[in-house]
Amino acid sequence: MDKRRESNQLAALYAVIDETRQLFHRLSVTAREIHGPGVSAAARGILESLDRHGPKTVPQLARMRPVSRQHVQTHVNALAAEGLVELAENPAHRRSRLVALTKTGTATVRAMKSHEARLLGQFEMGLSEQELSSTADVLKTVRNSFESQEWRRLVEVSWATQTSPQRKRP
Repeated sequence: MDKRRESNQLAALYAVIDETRQLFHRLSVTAREIHGPGVSAAARGILESLDRHGPKTVPQLARMRPVSRQHVQTHVNALAAEGLVELAENPAHRRSRLVALTKTGTATVRAMKSHEARLLGQFEMGLSEQELSSTADVLKTVRNSFESQEWRRLVEVSWATQTSPQRKRP
């Protein structure tokens, strides 16, 4: 790839990354506007994951995000205190219990999705179904690329060749 094309592609990728960050923050605000301050975006993500994928352990939920196990545990504890999730014995692991939606948790997720669907169904963005589907496909490809072994290898090489004393590995 020639330098100019490579530079243009890099600029376009940065634009996608920047817009994705901005959209993430806007969606957090939008969720509070729709649902109020009751369920945080992180807690809602956990509820939706459990609804979509069924009971999971805290480490499994953390890997799906990816965030720390402690971060997920904090939200799971709060959701359990609210009666939205429950911890159940895990036949595959003695110490790592399964987190599952309660009937109240399931009803909460359904009510949130129903409320959102009513609002979103009334909102005209000016985008076709094809444009929205293509956008979702592009974002999925970008995400999958950053989750790939090739990306991990590039990051490892970058860390191995880094000489700056100010830079510390996360």
